[in-house]
Amino acid sequence: MGQGHGWEGAVLKLLRAKDFVLTVTGAEDVTEHYRRVHLTDGGMPAVTGVHPTMWIRLWFGNAGKPHQRAYTLVDPDPAAGTLTLEFALHEGCASDWARAAKPGDTIEATVHGTGFQRPQPDPTHVFAIGDPASLPALNSLLDALDSAPATIWFEGAVDGLPCRADATRHDLRQVPRRDSGAHLITEVKADLPALLAATPDPYVWIACDTATTRTLSSYVRKELGVPKQRTHALGYWRAS
Repeated sequence: MGQGHGWEGAVLKLLRAKDFVLTVTGAEDVTEHYRRVHLTDGGMPAVTGVHPTMWIRLWFGNAGKPHQRAYTLVDPDPAAGTLTLEFALHEGCASDWARAAKPGDTIEATVHGTGFQRPQPDPTHVFAIGDPASLPALNSLLDALDSAPATIWFEGAVDGLPCRADATRHDLRQVPRRDSGAHLITEVKADLPALLAATPDPYVWIACDTATTRTLSSYVRKELGVPKQRTHALGYWRAS
């Protein structure tokens, strides 16, 4: 990690974060607002290993200042030395970088804070709440917990997106984003209690905007009584 990463980089360095340089090998537009970028892995798996829902911090220049954003690895292949990242495009330096990414471009990446604890016992049903920003992590979760059926509340439309939900095992519920996430919260609260009551070993995974994630996580743990070890919640973006 160079000196140009500011105080965030300094803190991560103190926490023994590991740093790598990834090189773009290709890119493709999945939809108008969703782009896939293919990269070399910079030798990262040999140092850090790879686990389900693993994410890395990418460093972007933003008006002369460093800016980091976290992205989930998609189909990492340590043997080939490659990985893919997917970007839900909006305004900002990360999306600008992804739109312009071409073979030969490089990006610095930091690995710190990522982890995956497989729930024990294995879940009899997975309840997942996500959106386009967390879709790569959702896909990785479904792959990792493929023995369990899942109910998925997805904020937004999956049309054209690389969603790996399988209609034979997964109940995918598309929920329009309204009222800054309040509509999603209402939908989840309407149906989740009864579904949980019918599940002996549930696992609840929440990855939406920060405010929605915080509200639903508190609801699941405090009001529905789901144990901490049977839940995972991480805010993926901040609504402006």
